[in-house]
Amino acid sequence: MIGSPEPETKLPVALLALRVGVFIVMIVWTLDKFVNPVHAARVFDSFYGLAGLGTPVIYAIGAIQLVFVIGFLAGVARRWTYGAVLLMHTVSTLASWPKYIQPFEGGNLLFFAAWPMLAACVALYVLRDEDRLLSLKTP
Repeated sequence: MIGSPEPETKLPVALLALRVGVFIVMIVWTLDKFVNPVHAARVFDSFYGLAGLGTPVIYAIGAIQLVFVIGFLAGVARRWTYGAVLLMHTVSTLASWPKYIQPFEGGNLLFFAAWPMLAACVALYVLRDEDRLLSLKTP
């Protein structure tokens, strides 16, 4: 097809689009820990059963998460950064299981958006060695 990108250029562009899209969600979740630590503490209590986390603990979790999320966007240490993002999102998705049981109550329907993002995280992890476009470092 005239004007169509070559197959070898399509995969890197698609992987970059997935990486940036996942990053956008993850960075907002990370920044929430700094902007509104009380909200983040409520999330840890409600979804993970970790009650009583104070602001310093929330900030520490946010700082660690920020390192992985920025590394993920930059494409560095892909086995570790992509793996960490996949793990964080997997735990988050599975911790929301009660919301999936009653999808049409309240805002529960929005929780289903976690599944395509989880699929994107899996795809990025599996194809991490191919995701080199705009990466600072390979493997």
